[in-house]
Amino acid sequence: QLELVESGGGLVQPGGSLRLSCAASGDTLANYNLGWFRQVPGKEREGVSYIRCFDDMTAYADSVKGRFTISRDNAKNTVLLQMNSLKPDDTAIYYCTATVVDGPFPPPKDEYDYWGQGTQVTVSS
Repeated sequence: QLELVESGGGLVQPGGSLRLSCAASGDTLANYNLGWFRQVPGKEREGVSYIRCFDDMTAYADSVKGRFTISRDNAKNTVLLQMNSLKPDDTAIYYCTATVVDGPFPPPKDEYDYWGQGTQVTVSS
């Protein structure tokens, strides 16, 4: 059973950077398509960034393109999200997620089988 644990969230000023990390146990992340989602109270969880397992193709939400970068470190069994030029609208709980389903890329939210517990990111002056 794959387990995911996020870390790296916190409070940052607008324009600042954070790097989120998601450590996996129970299986190897190299077998999974991975993603980062975020959610604010009262809103749907939305996809932010995705990375495909067999070729590391990436995809991003329009709102974060050019500012966020997703990557994986198979040796550490970890997926990372580098977030630069942060804005107050980026404030949310960020979740990493994984799926073995191989279909359209990026996979829709309901295709993901495993979720972490989330890490809070707050962008505020």
